[in-house]
Amino acid sequence: MTEITEKELPSKLTPLWLKAINAVQASNLDYAITLLQALLKDCPEFLEGRTLLRKCELQLTGAVKKKAGLFGMGGMKFHTQAKKDPLGTLPLIEKDLEKDPLNESLNELLFDICVKLELFETAAFALETVRSNHTDNAKLLHKLAAFYITREMPAIAMEVYNDIIKQHPMDGVAIKGSKDASARASMKKQKWDENADMRTLMRDSAEVEELEKASRTGLTSEQLIARRDKTIEKYNENPNDLTTVKELAAIYEKLEDWQNAQTFYTWAHSLSAGDVALATKAFVMNDRALEADLKALEAGVAADPGNLELKAALDARRADRLAEQVLEAQRRVDQNPTDPQLRYELGTALYNSGDYSGAILHLQQATRSPHIRTRVLLLLGRTFRAKGMPDLSIKQLSDAISDLHTMDNLKKEVLYEKGLIHEELGDKAAALDSFKQIYEVDYGYRDVASRVESSYS
Repeated sequence: MTEITEKELPSKLTPLWLKAINAVQASNLDYAITLLQALLKDCPEFLEGRTLLRKCELQLTGAVKKKAGLFGMGGMKFHTQAKKDPLGTLPLIEKDLEKDPLNESLNELLFDICVKLELFETAAFALETVRSNHTDNAKLLHKLAAFYITREMPAIAMEVYNDIIKQHPMDGVAIKGSKDASARASMKKQKWDENADMRTLMRDSAEVEELEKASRTGLTSEQLIARRDKTIEKYNENPNDLTTVKELAAIYEKLEDWQNAQTFYTWAHSLSAGDVALATKAFVMNDRALEADLKALEAGVAADPGNLELKAALDARRADRLAEQVLEAQRRVDQNPTDPQLRYELGTALYNSGDYSGAILHLQQATRSPHIRTRVLLLLGRTFRAKGMPDLSIKQLSDAISDLHTMDNLKKEVLYEKGLIHEELGDKAAALDSFKQIYEVDYGYRDVASRVESSYS
């Protein structure tokens, strides 16, 4: 069994598909979900229908639900049936996913069944759903990366391994996997693994040179511009070719042309039927474009400090930037309110904008994630300090210190912050104790040396 496209959909199911699309356009999502589930029951290989179904479900639920059962194994009840009748189990899984589309165990079971049925794109879609919303689930991300390796897709596998490393920096398997996948991707790109003469694969030597340039990691600006111009020609021939659009977006990103990169990543996202990774790329590019505008204004003010008009424009842009960051962070939390990382980002944006009371609520919820807990506690400490509540600030920082067992940069930052608060309160002994802990391991950290040494004079 292999996935089919809309054009390959059986004629008897086409009216059902059109009704579902009309229901979505009319914002009648409940009805659209009912239609799409019926469609997929008869045609489970129709990936576009499953993708639209998940979008509708996510729009209605808008959150990661609590994990089902004591151990969060929402898909366990279908395992026995899946072994006996994998195809017949798919509608049952989809019915449960209707209420909890981001459920990890249900999506894992969907993946397992689709692999057995050789619906490989659908299998990837199931775990990509987990990847985009449960970035801390190393187990399933490892499973997804291994799947991409078996499917001879090492470049994507490398991206998944890198996502694991972001959340679990000491994951040795992911680190090795990323390096191995990178090497395999390079070999695959250059067809070394086929032991073929590269020049027999090209029409002329000019194309060989182009491939050699493409394989280099450090292209010059001139080479990137040349590649951009060639890719634009390809794009003009077919603006709907996803591969070309993604390539052009990546080139603009390397050229640090953030606005064009954002435009083409956005277009690629539209062509990809909702690839979350491309949507994230588009957001990052837009953020960098705004940051670049801000830095340009800062440079202008630095060069002409007496220009009051330029300074006013900079102040207004900074205020707009902070407001934009809050709005974007709030939008992402609204889409996924139980994600601690998104809560932390919103809390950070509110803190930077001066809304300390608003920041506290989201930061407190973000402490649930063990991966970011200490960073969250540090910011909570600073937030309480900004509100003039030093006792609560010290409590947060003390909790953070108790979680940090090695004297890394984060622990030094927490200790330094705690020392400053003690100093403000006039508790010189407690302040000195914090500064001394840093001094003992890092003489050059900020001004701790002068603070500690001056106490002996």
